[in-house]
Amino acid sequence: MTDQVKGGPQSRRAAMLCQNPRFALYLDQRRRLRHGLALADLPDGTHSEQDAIDFIRESCGVTSRAEIDHYATASVMLERIITDYQRWERQQRVAR
Repeated sequence: MTDQVKGGPQSRRAAMLCQNPRFALYLDQRRRLRHGLALADLPDGTHSEQDAIDFIRESCGVTSRAEIDHYATASVMLERIITDYQRWERQQRVAR
């Protein structure tokens, strides 16, 4: 039997974020900006929930979202991702 890491509040936050279609839209716009792509090159709706999961795991340096609660650096990175996403959401409201 293997010891499986159990997630806590941070992994639940990450899971909820990955299920949020607005976060996938944020990832679309973030990638366009970072790579100088046009909307036609990377349309809204390109990123899936799995893409969001992969982004969170890679950014936090973990192989499972459950590990985020067990590594301080991963938890800090998740907080940064959430903060950046929330800033983007506020900017979207102002732009309307």
